Amino acid sequence: MIAAKPHKEYEEQLHLLLSRGMLIADHERAIRKLTQVGYYRLSGFWYTSRVIVTGNDGLSYRTDQFLAGTTFEHSYDLYLFDKKLRLLMLDALERIEIHVRSVIAHEVGRRDPLAYRNAAYINPRFTSGHASRFDEWCEKQEKKIRDSRDECILWHRNQGKEIPFWVAVETWDFGQMSKYYSMLNGGLQSKVIRRFGLDNKQTFAKWLNGLNLLRNRCAHHARIWNRKYIPLAVPQTDYFNSLKLEDFEKERLYGLICVIWYLVKRIGPSSNWLRQLAEHIDSKPNMPGCAYHAMGIRGTAFPRDKFGPDLGLLDAVNEPLSDSSDGQFS
Repeated sequence: MIAAKPHKEYEEQLHLLLSRGMLIADHERAIRKLTQVGYYRLSGFWYTSRVIVTGNDGLSYRTDQFLAGTTFEHSYDLYLFDKKLRLLMLDALERIEIHVRSVIAHEVGRRDPLAYRNAAYINPRFTSGHASRFDEWCEKQEKKIRDSRDECILWHRNQGKEIPFWVAVETWDFGQMSKYYSMLNGGLQSKVIRRFGLDNKQTFAKWLNGLNLLRNRCAHHARIWNRKYIPLAVPQTDYFNSLKLEDFEKERLYGLICVIWYLVKRIGPSSNWLRQLAEHIDSKPNMPGCAYHAMGIRGTAFPRDKFGPDLGLLDAVNEPLSDSSDGQFS
């Protein structure tokens, strides 16, 4: 086993960056940020600014040296850019998660208030075997209910009442919701996706999986701006046909943004979420090696023209994120 890299004090980390060609205007501030955030975490934001060379074997790899003009200040600005990007994603994903689980609870719960425990509503391939996927899901669901301190759950338990579907979903996270939809029988899946103007059950399942991955990365403070995601399937609708998404766009953040906006517009037609997002994306730090292409965006700015005439500049450049979803999804 290869030995771990040796520990370095903050001053040593700073001098290492300088020796590799990074420009650092304020050494004291840089050490403070290394202390607050950590060298390893920040390294993900200057990784694409490292020089690429081709070896004798014909393969390309990144060296430790930085591209000319790479600065610590821009690296940290990119870190802050990604942080606000995560907040914008979470703002939309929260609304989507709440709406989707409400739709599922309504469409399935009308059959049986306790349908979430009943295998009769699940595709048989998920209920076969000693420890089926549905059995595993139910065990996690019951544990969530037992561990919940939510007032609506506690009230039902204290009253000795069974917990109906529309209350049980308050314990779901995005992953729990995504797995339940994927296990539903085809007829019930069709009823759910019809509420979103879709006719392909698997497309919606892939959307939920992709959005769940994005949500988990955001929730755990992971970098999102230049990461790959689950390749998206897109339906043949006027909206998606007009976007003309290419394969590389479908596996990058831009593809998920297109899906998120499709869903958000159905939930709140007057939402200004995409305008806020476009404004923020256009503010990406101009750092060597950090191109918009890494987000799946062709060109050097967010493609406003592809989303219709109502997507203009924000009325106020510094418009803050709302404290609740009401301001963005009215």
